[in-house]
Amino acid sequence: MKIKLLAIGKTDDKNLQSLIENYQKRLKHYIGFQLEVIPDIKNVKNLSEQQQKEKEGEIILKKLTPTDQLVLLDEKGKEFRSIDFSKFLQKKMNSGIKQLVLVIGGPYGFSDEVYKKAQGKISLSKMTFSHQMIRLFVVEQIYRAYTILKNEPYHHE
Repeated sequence: MKIKLLAIGKTDDKNLQSLIENYQKRLKHYIGFQLEVIPDIKNVKNLSEQQQKEKEGEIILKKLTPTDQLVLLDEKGKEFRSIDFSKFLQKKMNSGIKQLVLVIGGPYGFSDEVYKKAQGKISLSKMTFSHQMIRLFVVEQIYRAYTILKNEPYHHE
């Protein structure tokens, strides 16, 4: 299985970007991982929230292949402890899917079409974080999950 993380808008904080890249390098030892950034929609000032979600949704859906399994990072999603998230990833690997696609949406969430296509939703917290920070949290949690699965001394319970 491979994991792709789709995120809307670039990370302009060099410190965050450096940390994200650090975990991406670490992940190479465990799984094929790709972070793909979808550029911000142009002229959003002229669009309603709904129109912006729909435009972002069209782009997200075009990035998927028919065999991808789509899971959204969404405030209404299921919350996991790190060990349970590692079990979630293990189940996905055992199910034989080729690619798990996790998506961080834009500032207003996802379009109805994206929600319909998704096979699940995950929430990292009941708190709200910047989209840039969420990328770091997701990549770190994927790394943590694989160290848990390999019984490596990164996670402490």
